[in-house]
Amino acid sequence: MPHLSDAQPILPHGGALVERMVDAEERASWLSEAARLPRLSIDRRALSDIRLLGVGALSPLEGFMTAKDYERVVHEMRLASGLVWTLPITLAVGSAEVYDLNGAKRVALYYKERPVAVVEISDIYQPDKRVEALEVYGVDDPRHPGVRAIYQQGEYYIGGPVYVLDLVLEEEGPLAKYYLSPRETRRIFHQRGWRKIVAFQTRNPVHRAHEYLHKCALELADGLLLHPLAGATKEDDIDVATRFACYERLIEKYYPVQRVLLAAFPASMRYAGPREAVFHALCRKNYGCTHLIVGRDHAGVGNFYGTYDAQKIFERFTPQELGIQPLPFENAFYCRICQGMATSRTCPHERSAHVALSGTAVREMLQRGQAPPPEFTRPEIAEILVRRTAAAHPTLPAGR
Repeated sequence: MPHLSDAQPILPHGGALVERMVDAEERASWLSEAARLPRLSIDRRALSDIRLLGVGALSPLEGFMTAKDYERVVHEMRLASGLVWTLPITLAVGSAEVYDLNGAKRVALYYKERPVAVVEISDIYQPDKRVEALEVYGVDDPRHPGVRAIYQQGEYYIGGPVYVLDLVLEEEGPLAKYYLSPRETRRIFHQRGWRKIVAFQTRNPVHRAHEYLHKCALELADGLLLHPLAGATKEDDIDVATRFACYERLIEKYYPVQRVLLAAFPASMRYAGPREAVFHALCRKNYGCTHLIVGRDHAGVGNFYGTYDAQKIFERFTPQELGIQPLPFENAFYCRICQGMATSRTCPHERSAHVALSGTAVREMLQRGQAPPPEFTRPEIAEILVRRTAAAHPTLPAGR
C-alpha cells in the first residue's frame, strides 16, 4: 500500500488561487458591457471551463490559452512559463464568428441566452487539430470522443483572460449545493484539521472496487474528497444525478461521515487518459488535496490507452513541480474464493474467480433491467441504478 508522507497545507498550482469570478459589486457594470459586446454562444463543455476558471480550479490560468501557452502545452505539457500543464484549455470558434468579431477587443459568452463571461481577446489563432489530437490524445481517430470533440469544434481558438459573470449553478437543481469552490473545500479541510487529503475522481457510478480504494486511502489520510466529475460526458455514461445519489447512499451507510467530503468537480470529460490524469491531479491540488488516487485506466476510454499508462506519466515530472502526489493502485476486484476485495498483489486465484465488470457491461445490464451482482456493487447502489435507469427509459424491462 502506498505511503503518505507528512503533508503541509498545499499551495495552489503556481502559488496562488486565481479566481476569475467578478466581484458582486462589479457584476452589474460587467453585465451592461456584455450586452453591448459581440456575443458567442457556448455549449455545456465550454461552460464547464468557465466554471473552473471562475472558482480558481484551473489556477494559474486566467482564461483561455493564447497560442504561446497552447503550443507549449500541446508539445511539452508545460505553460509558456514552464509550469507543468497537460491539457489545452481553449475557446473554439468558427471562421464566420471570427469575421463577425470585426476586430473587437472583447467578446461576451452566452450559455442558453444567458451572459456568463466576457473574454478579453489577446489573440486568435488557427491550431493544427491533427497535431493536437496526436499529442494530447495519442491518436487522431475520430472514434475517440475527445478527438471527435476537437474535430467538431470551430477551426480557430480565441485566447485571453476571462471575467466570469455567472456560474449558472441553479441549472444543477439539488446538486448545486455540491459545487464547492477550491476556497470552500480548503476552508472545510482546515476546519476539520485535515492535512493529508486524498482526492478521488470518477465519471462512473461508485462500485466495490472504488469503495476498496477509498477505504485504503482513508487508512492513510486524514480525509477523503470524493469528487465525481459533473460536467459533460459521453451520452451513454450514467447521468450525474444518479451518480451522486449512489454516493449519498454509500456515505450514509458505510463511510465515516466526518472523514469524507462529497463535492462536484465541474469539469467535462476529455477522455485524454494519461494527460488528463495529471490535469485531474493539478486541479485537485488547487482544491487543497495533497494526493490523488490513480487507478486502472484513469480518464481512459475504449482500448486507446494501456491499463497503467495514467500512472506512468507522473514519472515524467518531479514531485516538486507537481506539488501533489499520485496514489497508484492496482486494478481491484472481488474474489469469490477470497470472499472479499483484492488486487493481483494480494489474490493468488485465477481470473475466473474474479468479479470485475466494465462500465459498458454495467450499462448493458441496467438496460436489460438487471441489477449488477452484489460482488460488484452494494445492493443499495444497484437498486438506485436500476430504478433510475428504468425511470429514464420506461420501455426497458422491469428490474429484477
